[in-house]
Amino acid sequence: MVSLTISPAGKPISIARGLPSQFDIPGKEVQDATIRDLKVAIAKKFPKFYPARQKISLKDGKNILHDEVKLVDAGVVDGVELLVKDLGPQVDWKTVFLVEYAGPLLIHSIIYHFPEYIWGGPVYHSMLQRFVYALVMIHFAKRELETLFVHRFSHDTMPFMNIFKNSAHYYIGSGLFLALAVYSPQYSAMSPYIRGTPRNDPIFIWSCTAIWAFAEISNFVTHVNLRKLRPTGSRKRVIPHGYGFSLVSFPNYFFESLAWFAIALMSGSWTAYGFLIVSTGIMYNWAAKKHVAYKKEFGSAYPKDRKAMFPFIA
Repeated sequence: MVSLTISPAGKPISIARGLPSQFDIPGKEVQDATIRDLKVAIAKKFPKFYPARQKISLKDGKNILHDEVKLVDAGVVDGVELLVKDLGPQVDWKTVFLVEYAGPLLIHSIIYHFPEYIWGGPVYHSMLQRFVYALVMIHFAKRELETLFVHRFSHDTMPFMNIFKNSAHYYIGSGLFLALAVYSPQYSAMSPYIRGTPRNDPIFIWSCTAIWAFAEISNFVTHVNLRKLRPTGSRKRVIPHGYGFSLVSFPNYFFESLAWFAIALMSGSWTAYGFLIVSTGIMYNWAAKKHVAYKKEFGSAYPKDRKAMFPFIA
């Protein structure tokens, strides 16, 4: 049986007032017990302080000890003192993703199908509006299904309040603003903004749709490849390979931005271009940081010619 002393890292923890305290992990020795086992023992004594809220660290170290790390590998011996920090209320990543993508699906459906409540009368949808609606709905339905059946997350949870910040990006940008712009009477079948322009040309609309389809399928393939690289329940990182990865570290982000470019090009909407610029900027920032982390972790083994997100550019 393992016995460890746990103290709060910094100020006292309101939902674990009994700390510092000693915790036992029955039935396991140091060489077998994991950080997860310790978190479960803490939560058993302080039920509101569930494992996802806990950040365990060595008394003289700042690095987070992840759940799967064995105590012996972390340099922990029987009787040692460890620190725990309260990360606050948490929500799992899968829930966040499902909530994020549900917003645009609902918003686009309402504004497209009930124009009389928005514009005061019916909107006779143009071919452009019908296609944009279909592409947006398929995109976010795909993201919901990928969240349920494809994605494997490197982190279990995030702070609860992040769900509102993350959702705002989708609800407002690709949801409310885009839907109000593209499904408005300005883009309707009888509008002079549409009639006699490429936005009413089936060849142009189908060409943009072909670019979108290529991007969405490619994005899906890269997500499947990423899933295959990480075994179930593992946080192990390996050098990504396969379709798209020969040129960039994050082809999934590149294809995502390409899909939104196709929608912006098709519609000619400044709102669509605005969302494209903002979302691409966010994804490139993620890609650049993760790209540096890959190169730092794998050193000379990581392909030198790979860019972060844009082939041959950056």
